Amino acid sequence: MTTTDQQPLGSPFSASTTAEDVMADRALSGMTAVVTGDYSGLGLETVRGLAAAGAHVMVPARRPDIARAALQLVEGWEVIAMDLADLDSVRAAAAQISDRLDRLDLLMAIAGVMATPERRVGPGWEGQLASNHFGHFALASELYPLLAAADGARVVVNSSAGHTLTDIRWHDPHFHTGYDKWLAYGQAKTANVLFTVHLDALGRDDGVRAFALHPGKIITGLQREMALQEQIDRGWVDERGNVVGADFKTPSQGAATGLWAATSPLLDGRGGLYLEDCDVARISTSGQPMDDGGVRAYAIAPDAAARLWDLSLAATGATPITR
Repeated sequence: MTTTDQQPLGSPFSASTTAEDVMADRALSGMTAVVTGDYSGLGLETVRGLAAAGAHVMVPARRPDIARAALQLVEGWEVIAMDLADLDSVRAAAAQISDRLDRLDLLMAIAGVMATPERRVGPGWEGQLASNHFGHFALASELYPLLAAADGARVVVNSSAGHTLTDIRWHDPHFHTGYDKWLAYGQAKTANVLFTVHLDALGRDDGVRAFALHPGKIITGLQREMALQEQIDRGWVDERGNVVGADFKTPSQGAATGLWAATSPLLDGRGGLYLEDCDVARISTSGQPMDDGGVRAYAIAPDAAARLWDLSLAATGATPITR
């Protein structure tokens, strides 16, 4: 991927496109997928879309019983236990998936947390970086042989326009010098993008391509640790929790870009790209408002992506991917 590749392709879809629109002509019979974050919001819509098109979907879930209840009207799925903040749990889930599958066509990393109170995970890692990035990094690394065994696998990672809040804080990624929940979220979302840039560089010779995306502004379970008053003050919802903010999407519209990333023939032979509104996003400038869209150059920089990969590999002890 070069910066010249990071520009719209002229997709027939848009910000108002729904999951149903994207999947209307898709046939995924015989394909296998792993989707995290799959028992509410965007993850649930994604599982529904993939399963309706014929894919068999593996569902790693921190609360398996709740996942099964949410998916009871959907066919073609299998739930296994996994907590992204617990690397032993991630490795155990990856081992179960590897025992059940001989290849993996799609890995969709949708689960995440946002603007949480300060939380320490494992050896003192900042919790949002651990859950949003380290957990998915370890899962993808352990499942990589299955991805490489498929014919043109794709890895799709939900990032956010929140990545514009900050680059990786190389001097203090775990906020030992003072915690800021929004900078921690922004760093984790930048990490999501950089992860796909280097994964794509490592995987393209095996036919494994990776994409990051901004799903849009959506009220889902992602905001569960934000006080209602904070959401009201930001203009997102009213006193009853009803969405009132401009340009907010429905969960189906929010899932559309991920499903487009997973299935669109326009992305054949491409990878390491940041997507939004069912198309490739443009590069944005440092002074450009978050809501104007686009991806910051620091989030798709190959050198930074390689640096974060090495940091993540050392931290998690994940199985290295070799070319």
